[in-house]
Amino acid sequence: MAQVSANVTSEIREHARGRSAENPFVIAEAQGIRVRHRGHEPQVHPTAYVAPTAALVGDVRVGPRARVMYGAVLDAEGSRVEVGEAAVICENAVLRGSAVAVDQPVLVDDHVFVGPHATLLGCAVGRCVYVATAATVLQGARLGAGSVVAVGALVHARTVVPDEYFVPPNTVALDAPVRLLAPGDPGLAEAVRRVGFAQVAFGVDAEWTDRISRYEHIAEVRVAEFGAHADDEVVDLG
Repeated sequence: MAQVSANVTSEIREHARGRSAENPFVIAEAQGIRVRHRGHEPQVHPTAYVAPTAALVGDVRVGPRARVMYGAVLDAEGSRVEVGEAAVICENAVLRGSAVAVDQPVLVDDHVFVGPHATLLGCAVGRCVYVATAATVLQGARLGAGSVVAVGALVHARTVVPDEYFVPPNTVALDAPVRLLAPGDPGLAEAVRRVGFAQVAFGVDAEWTDRISRYEHIAEVRVAEFGAHADDEVVDLG
């Protein structure tokens, strides 16, 4: 199957090159924007497809027959992002690793679907998981094989979602064992406080009630982390 896919991709590219000589339109190469970051260069399997406007930054590895669509951003930061075989990363999804607190890669297993505008931050996604449009999975979370995070749902930091579990639309999944809360649930704020998100994601230990101090520290952590991009280089794919 991989060889068939490779042949089809090759035919499409050859056809595109032939057409470009016949008309004024520029045919974009399906290679994406690849950025060398912290000494690491993205690696893409030859049978994968990366759309021209997708950005791969740093230690990013895209597996066989994976599809990374328009506007997606796969940013390893000081960690890594791995996309498995036949995984689909849809338009404008964001996958971002981090190492500011502990090493938090984004690990996407085979046959995973990540919908448009979804966000995966420093989490592990098992095989055949479906992450729907605008869903968010935070640092340290783990999604079991065949689980679903439906439209607009949030899987909070360190949450463990069992195999084939369904997180309903616009709900919040927390803890291990997992529990679900609706956005208006009166216990939601306290449940989120106990997660310790600032510590998990940014290594920031600040009082829950001192929001100004907490968010000031978080911003400083990101300023330092993102400052490393000043030395980035766009990879010339020739």
